[in-house]
Amino acid sequence: MGELDGRTALVTGGSRGIGRAVALRLATDGALVAVHYGSNRAAAAETVALIAEAGGSAFAVRAVFGESGAVDRLFEGFAAGLAEHGAERLDVLVNNAGLHSASSISQLTEEEFERLLAVNVRTPVFVIQRALPLLRDGGRIVNVGSAATRIANSLQIGYTVTKAALAALGPSLANELGRRRITVNTVEPGVVLTDMTAGWTVVPEAVAGLESITALGRIGLPEDIADVVGFLAGPRGRWVTGQTIDVSGGTYLGPITGG
Repeated sequence: MGELDGRTALVTGGSRGIGRAVALRLATDGALVAVHYGSNRAAAAETVALIAEAGGSAFAVRAVFGESGAVDRLFEGFAAGLAEHGAERLDVLVNNAGLHSASSISQLTEEEFERLLAVNVRTPVFVIQRALPLLRDGGRIVNVGSAATRIANSLQIGYTVTKAALAALGPSLANELGRRRITVNTVEPGVVLTDMTAGWTVVPEAVAGLESITALGRIGLPEDIADVVGFLAGPRGRWVTGQTIDVSGGTYLGPITGG
């Protein structure tokens, strides 16, 4: 039996990259997984199919975050999917969906920053708010942040600010929900091999540079992040809450040395 047999999970941004790996991991552990997506219906269908091929259960839910009414549409679709599978409540919420930005402070526009805030901060806050009546006591909330919050990078200032805000949400929310035995944690990946990073992780020099500043000597894989989320979502993560966990393989842990 899996650790999450009989449980339900909602993974935002679950169709690709880290989100897909998280959805697959939770399904492997036995959960019925709602795979949220925004625009890529084919990718979401592929994730659901991969879960089914492995013997798990999943369904896709569409909502375009940043648009008016998106959270309502997310939970309407989620409720319909639960009903189709004979389920009623939520056990695990993973806020993974987010936008990236490569703008410096001089390049960042008000429109771009508003979009980042809407998707990376406002949406997770109100997804959690809507989820709480459905979330069982003893449930799990895992927010996916970024190691960018501790690594100075002038080319992603807006993104960094929004991910720092998401991490700041965790401890206060964990304190509020602790009496219901609901844990709230944030995982912060470093660079991970996904389609979002594919444009420059095919450049040998870029890869070598990243490997040289990472204690474990390689770029992360989506499964590296998913395994940590799986631990936090399962029974063995019951005594961890209000924490921000760096899952970067030890990127920029110390000074760069050379021969």
